[in-house]
Amino acid sequence: MTVTAAVDSYLRHVAIERGLSANTVAAYRRDLAIYGRWLAAADLTVLAGITSQHISEFVRFLASREESPLTAASIARILSSVRGFHRFLLEEGVVETDVAHESKPPKLGTRLPKAISVEQVTALLAATDGDDVQSQRDKALLELLYATGARVSEVVALNVDDVLEPEVVRLTGKGDKQRIVPVGSFARTAIDTWLVRGRPLLSGRGKATPALFLGLRGQRVSRQNAWLIIRAAAERAGLEGHVSPHTLRHSFATHLLEGGADVRVVQELLGHSSVATTQIYTLVTADTLRDMYTTAHPRARRPPVSSAPPVSSAPPVSSAPLVPVPAPDPA
Repeated sequence: MTVTAAVDSYLRHVAIERGLSANTVAAYRRDLAIYGRWLAAADLTVLAGITSQHISEFVRFLASREESPLTAASIARILSSVRGFHRFLLEEGVVETDVAHESKPPKLGTRLPKAISVEQVTALLAATDGDDVQSQRDKALLELLYATGARVSEVVALNVDDVLEPEVVRLTGKGDKQRIVPVGSFARTAIDTWLVRGRPLLSGRGKATPALFLGLRGQRVSRQNAWLIIRAAAERAGLEGHVSPHTLRHSFATHLLEGGADVRVVQELLGHSSVATTQIYTLVTADTLRDMYTTAHPRARRPPVSSAPPVSSAPPVSSAPLVPVPAPDPA
């Protein structure tokens, strides 16, 4: 079997038999396309000719290429796709050995998620105020992202029927796993305004669609559109630095933990399969608490260095003359 045919078979497997989302399958396709091009350049078109040494060389190629350098996280993701591909070939009996089994990804540094403050979130949301249909949509979109901590792909995939009563929304996350997340009053008000006043004006401009958020032509809002909406709002709010849909997700989790929410509850709200993924946010809040403590506590900082000579702890010596003590009388 050729490499190209094997990749096509693997992508059908993950899409149909494993039921992975379209976004995940697309990511596998991109990663394996990079791998396939490297194999073709090395004149490796037959699976039987690939060895563990080739996998190691591929990882070194990813780490050293100059035209478009990759981060350690990107290299690890591509290698994960390659390992899954070769594991599939072994399980299907296409090859006799999993040549990628022993391959190791580069070590990843601990990268804390970037959140913005409550005041900055308020300014970002206020930047979408307005009575026009576009402002109503943008307000509802951003309020919902911050209220639920949802991924942008989860929000743009919402249908009107996914907005449930009372004040909850049904999100579909990775692996088509559904979860019910509460929606605060601010977000619910913005969504109601959009559904009653804004969405009907746009729904007639295109084909009938159950999508909750619509573009100006009546079609479902894409992830790229959502990014542009948030970027424009951040510019109007005067926020410096990179603000993305994931910034609101990070801020949602950080603010909940700072407010005393249990990490297990935040895990459920975010849709994380493992609490270890959620616990990265506890490092952010711990850093914040440490900074506040150092600033506020009177004895949290080092004492200033004094130039005065050290003071002895021994008692002072008196300059008065000594008075002899009489000896006791003999018994």
